[in-house]
Amino acid sequence: QVQLVESGGGLVTAGGFLRLSCAASGRTFSRYVMGWFRQAPGKEREFVARISGSGANTYYTDSVKGRFTISRDNAKNTVYLQMNYLKPEDTAVYYCASGSYRTAGYEFDAWGQGTQVTVSS
Repeated sequence: QVQLVESGGGLVTAGGFLRLSCAASGRTFSRYVMGWFRQAPGKEREFVARISGSGANTYYTDSVKGRFTISRDNAKNTVYLQMNYLKPEDTAVYYCASGSYRTAGYEFDAWGQGTQVTVSS
């Protein structure tokens, strides 16, 4: 059974930074794409970033490019999201997810419980 556990969320003032971590277990970590998603109050969950199994390829949603960095340590079965220059609009519950590339696109089939990030102005 796949288990993903996020940590590192908290309250920060605008312009600050946080580093989220997600520890994975239950599957061969390096074989899977890892992603970060977020859901703000009253909004649908949205994609933030993803990283390939090897870590060689990353992709970000436009709103976080240049501010957020996704990385992974396959020896530790952990994926990270370094978030710099945080804005109030980054406030959300952040989820990590594990998945694969399918014919129709990326599919994430395992999710963590989420960690709250709150950015005050």
